[in-house]
Amino acid sequence: QVQLVESGGGLVQPGGSLRLSCVANGFDLANYDAVGWFRQAPGREREGVVCINSKDGTTTYRDSVKGRFTISRDRTENAFYLTMTNLKPEDTATYYCATVPWSRVEYCGGKDFYTMGQGTRVTVSS
Repeated sequence: QVQLVESGGGLVQPGGSLRLSCVANGFDLANYDAVGWFRQAPGREREGVVCINSKDGTTTYRDSVKGRFTISRDRTENAFYLTMTNLKPEDTATYYCATVPWSRVEYCGGKDFYTMGQGTRVTVSS
């Protein structure tokens, strides 16, 4: 079965950190140069958090997460990650990983993906 599986979400206090993982099952992520993270908060539309094209290095971060979130890939583990620091209550959402059309990396909008996982919940609260 072809799927992406997220993990690493949870409850964290403001200012805290989390590292989300995304593992590909049933297919080789190396066939996709572009991947990304998306999120959706209750009552809001899904939005792109960060997208990356590993082939040319193009990376697009949402303005509100710049300097706090970092995307990385580990091709040996068929996975990629989202390291989140200095988390804020407004980061609370379900986070999804996805493969992304390389032509959409610079936009990284809420609908710019091919395959998306089921999500992992992140709650930032004191």
